[in-house]
Amino acid sequence: MNILWLSHLIPYPPKGGVLQRSYNLMKELSKYHKLYIVCFSQKALHPTDEKRQQALDGLSKICEIAGVFDIKSDQHQWGQHILALKSLFTVDPYTVNWIKNPEVGLRIEKVVKENNIDLVHFDTVSLCTYLNNVSTCKKVLNHHNIESHMMLRRASQEDTYLKKLYYYQEGLKLRHYERKICRHFDLNITCSNADSARLLDDSPGLFVDDIPNGVDLDYFYPLGSKQKKSSLIFAGGMSWYPNVAAIEFFTKNVWPGLIKEQPDTQMTVVGRNPPSWLKDFADREDGFTVTGFVDDVRPYIDSAAVYVCPINDGGGTKLKVLDALAMGKALVAHPIACEGIEVTDGENVLFATTPMEYIDKIQLLFRDEQLRNQLGENGRKLIEEKYSFTSIGKKLSELYSSLV
Repeated sequence: MNILWLSHLIPYPPKGGVLQRSYNLMKELSKYHKLYIVCFSQKALHPTDEKRQQALDGLSKICEIAGVFDIKSDQHQWGQHILALKSLFTVDPYTVNWIKNPEVGLRIEKVVKENNIDLVHFDTVSLCTYLNNVSTCKKVLNHHNIESHMMLRRASQEDTYLKKLYYYQEGLKLRHYERKICRHFDLNITCSNADSARLLDDSPGLFVDDIPNGVDLDYFYPLGSKQKKSSLIFAGGMSWYPNVAAIEFFTKNVWPGLIKEQPDTQMTVVGRNPPSWLKDFADREDGFTVTGFVDDVRPYIDSAAVYVCPINDGGGTKLKVLDALAMGKALVAHPIACEGIEVTDGENVLFATTPMEYIDKIQLLFRDEQLRNQLGENGRKLIEEKYSFTSIGKKLSELYSSLV
């Protein structure tokens, strides 16, 4: 088939979160079909023309680049804040207003017509503003998260009243938008059974299927590095609020008690755009390191004794958790961080929710090498059996073929 992939970002290089999911699904689909992409370039991901061109060059190996557009609110220092304020007075939520651009709609129509497109993949609900530009094609909507559920959960956990109010109204707008728009797609795909259930609860009668997040098993595997004693790792981009909130929780509530009990503990946080407060914290604390973005996260994960993931917000499934399991890493995580992943507490992960539980579970793994190794082996086995992008991509290809 000829498939047009619409994306709110350039999904390359595949380092972290949505970039990994989108790129690897495209890579697998390209084995069976001809792919075209129309996408937006986000400055946070590709801040220079050189970085952007490098990303497009890498992506062009699996698809044809049919259009790349800047995001208007990225072009002004306060553009996103101004748009967020304006969106308070619009029917559509900020998440949709963010990438509205009439020129993009015209380009999409041209690509569909000139290339006999059979199916259009919308990679997030924000892109549904271009639904009318592909009326002749089969249409699929991908949900990295159920955006309304994620926003309403964020509102419930926010302490600041004005932020709570803003996220709540945004979540309600998103829920209304999802109920209105999702029924116009031939298929909605989610990352997990849990997200499918959430979507169907709000919009009964949709054609929904699970296409889970996965791992490139040829890239993420145990490297055999010597583990650093009493060492922890967390890897995740600091532009995503659940990651920032997780590390803030860890630094304020877990780290002080942990180093009191285990003074030789080392913690490394890897990920792009770390906030200034986190860098300042690392400067003050012995044993706490913030690297920022790295080209290859695997050596950092491989040499750590324990991967800690205190995320208790967001939606979808966490690719960082899948990557850690694929690398055979003992994992201490909040249950929400593992939503949609078929882990079992005590078998391939240790769950923790309170600061004391994190401290106790981390110390247990520091002491018990056999338990660390067993959790790691079980985690790798789980990924091999259920979360390989090769088998996930094949399922997606067959699903798309059945629609057309």
